[in-house]
Amino acid sequence: MSAILLAESVTVKFGGVTALDNVHMAVEEGEFLSLIGPNGAGKTTLLNTITGGVTPVTASLSLGGKDITRLSTHHRIKLGLALTHQIVRPFQSMTVQENVAFAAGYKKVRQILSSFASVNRAREMKKAMEFLHMLGIEQYKDQEVSKLPLGVLKRLEVARALAIEPKVLLLDEPLAGLNSQEAGKLADTVKSISLKGMTIVMIEHNLSEVLRVSDRLHVLDNGRNLAQGEPAAVMNQPEVRAAYLGS
Repeated sequence: MSAILLAESVTVKFGGVTALDNVHMAVEEGEFLSLIGPNGAGKTTLLNTITGGVTPVTASLSLGGKDITRLSTHHRIKLGLALTHQIVRPFQSMTVQENVAFAAGYKKVRQILSSFASVNRAREMKKAMEFLHMLGIEQYKDQEVSKLPLGVLKRLEVARALAIEPKVLLLDEPLAGLNSQEAGKLADTVKSISLKGMTIVMIEHNLSEVLRVSDRLHVLDNGRNLAQGEPAAVMNQPEVRAAYLGS
């Protein structure tokens, strides 16, 4: 195994507040890593730094052995990053299938000339159905997204991210807002995607599901690395328990 995603010496400041302080994180190819920690630990800031949404004070970032530290967000996506958001924002004017097809065709729409030359969406629509089936929501393909429950929208968000065929899938609280049954089923789905070879980094506060499906944990607290390793061993560390329980 080798690190497909590497973030080293990541320091981020917002005004006078240090959000991340010399954070290091390595993700092995094919592993399911959960990035956890109390509220305000810096988890989302770290993912947004990796994708280019946040500019760090210092950082060294690489994806698949390529330095992405100074690349724009769209170039990082092109090299194989995909990020889902806790608050789902699909295209309201499109159906479920069209939302995923649009993501599947990003290589066409990112270039003006090729987008004008490519009016046939058959391939993208077919690919969209494959991802909808993978996420178990193919029956909603023709429905407007504005009428769908949160559980379906969360799965749609993951399907859209997978449609760009990333090397690393970054998930920001995919289980947030779901009841226990929905959360368990989506966690199972994400785990099945991981078992097919997808490298996944997931931020999640649902610790019972995190412990059940993750290969490894990386814990942040107050913007600093706290612990990392096998899930049960990490959660048994006194400093990790103190971060969560306050004692």
